[in-house]
Amino acid sequence: MTYNDDLHPVNNRLRSTVRIASRPVHPMLVPFPIVCFVGALVTDIAYARTANVMWADFSDWLLVIGMIMGGLATIAGLIDFLGNRLIRAQAPAWPHMIGNIVVLLLALLNTLVHTRDAWTSVMPVGLILSVIVVLILPITGWLGWSMVYRHGVGVIK
Repeated sequence: MTYNDDLHPVNNRLRSTVRIASRPVHPMLVPFPIVCFVGALVTDIAYARTANVMWADFSDWLLVIGMIMGGLATIAGLIDFLGNRLIRAQAPAWPHMIGNIVVLLLALLNTLVHTRDAWTSVMPVGLILSVIVVLILPITGWLGWSMVYRHGVGVIK
């Protein structure tokens, strides 16, 4: 997809603050927590169906790794958000940020719930939290997509 410079005259000013070799870091990190949180839902469902403790253990690890990578993605995204008022002025910026913070808080709660004994960690609270997190992710993902592909945030020219 290419950009029409007439439609996005401020693209150069919407550059990401956190970059490696001029590439924005936030979008590099985002897929990791998404995959981990979706994987935690899948392994929670597997545990609910089989009661095999291995699936609860997988959920624990996926949630911890998702929290670590989500924390790193949040830091990079927050620096971009706070570092450029033009990014904050984009319509999807605030809902994207708030939604992702809600996802991380729910995932943190889910991680704490998963520290309990296997059955009580997954059924029903852990499974419900995993479902809620995964239901929010497409919304915040679409908002992030909108910021890049509609508003040109972080696009390299």
